[in-house]
Amino acid sequence: MRTKHEASPSLARPTPWQWLRYAFGGRLPRALSAWVLSDTTRTGWVRRHLARSVVQLSPLVALCLLVVPVAVTYRLTAALGGLLVGLMYSVAFMVETTEHRVAKAGYPAGTAARLREERAERARAARVEQRFPYRIGGSGSFD
Repeated sequence: MRTKHEASPSLARPTPWQWLRYAFGGRLPRALSAWVLSDTTRTGWVRRHLARSVVQLSPLVALCLLVVPVAVTYRLTAALGGLLVGLMYSVAFMVETTEHRVAKAGYPAGTAARLREERAERARAARVEQRFPYRIGGSGSFD
């Protein structure tokens, strides 16, 4: 069952160059606002956020690996350390970052968090109904 904010086959997607700009914090055209909301709310949003973070950190990692004039071991350690610290900060500010992306797409603040919470609540209710079928519709008792 697909809800209105999940990806659909007809949902317009950004071009690779638009996505790259979006990954670095750029704004997408208004026509792609629905895609931004879908990208930040549907299942797998954390994985997609981390992928954008890796893309953002890739120039720094490349500089550490290719430009710094020290032994390869030190360059690998610096690149890996920088990547891990960057990902830690990315995870720490994940919700705020996605809310900012959604706000730049023209939606009210808090929209992404609300939609993710609604999806999680529907999933919890479905698990309860599956585990305790006699409670469908809120009737019945756990006793």
